[in-house]
Amino acid sequence: MSNSGTVRRYHLGLVVLHWLLAPLLLLGLGMGTFALSELPNSSPEKIGVLQGHMIAGGIILVLTLLRLVVRRVTAHPPPASTGFALADRLARLAHGLLYLAVLAMAGSGIAMSIGAGLPAIVFGGQGSLPADFSHLAARGVHGLAAKLLMALVALHVLAAAYHQWIRRDGLLSRMGFGPRR
Repeated sequence: MSNSGTVRRYHLGLVVLHWLLAPLLLLGLGMGTFALSELPNSSPEKIGVLQGHMIAGGIILVLTLLRLVVRRVTAHPPPASTGFALADRLARLAHGLLYLAVLAMAGSGIAMSIGAGLPAIVFGGQGSLPADFSHLAARGVHGLAAKLLMALVALHVLAAAYHQWIRRDGLLSRMGFGPRR
């Protein structure tokens, strides 16, 4: 749906999904970066951490797809401006890349999971983890997408801070709760 100059805030569904996805993405990235990478596959704790990571990833995928649908069918405020045309174009690109990085993470995670037989191991207790996952092409994609997603999230937070405390244009209120008009 096209932007509407009379809409000041994003649709409540987008706001809720945004604020649900933000901590879930941080949790998933944190689990992968700090917990999973530190535990050897031979550790009994690894199965439980993998289970949490896979569940979080599945929820993130479903919520992201739902967010894309809600974004498509609802009116939203006009694009924000940084005051710099190039930065405004890069902001649109960065938002698109955020979605793509999340979808790449989910897709490569699913591919890696299937390739390593993780559903039966992690959720069914059948078998043990392979020594590592480096032989799976999806592992490399998952790692690169994670790094890209971390950089994009950091950029997103910095851009929000720039709008809030330097431009003081009230941009964060658009992703807040309250009347839309």
